[in-house]
Amino acid sequence: MDDELHERIRAVIADVPAGTVATYGDIAALSGAPSPRLVGRVLAEDGHDVPWHRILRANGTPAPHLLHEQLERLRAEGVLADGQRVDLRKYRWRPDGDETDDGPPGLF
Repeated sequence: MDDELHERIRAVIADVPAGTVATYGDIAALSGAPSPRLVGRVLAEDGHDVPWHRILRANGTPAPHLLHEQLERLRAEGVLADGQRVDLRKYRWRPDGDETDDGPPGLF
């Protein structure tokens, strides 16, 4: 991975506002990364200073090893989980500002 893509991924993650979440796939699409797994890799290696806790798996759950800390941090920002799952229809970040919900959750 080149440095430019690495920094684009970090920049998109940094843009996710408090009180919202995004999926690894959302971040990959917005940053031009070829895979959501690459987003996870960037977070694992260099995510300590970005809001990593706002990034979830496609089903709205945190990675198992981050479960408790991630849900705690999200709760502090007003993002509530139903069990271990965050409702992406309610809390998903919509970078284009579109707050309408015309169907199943998608990137925008």
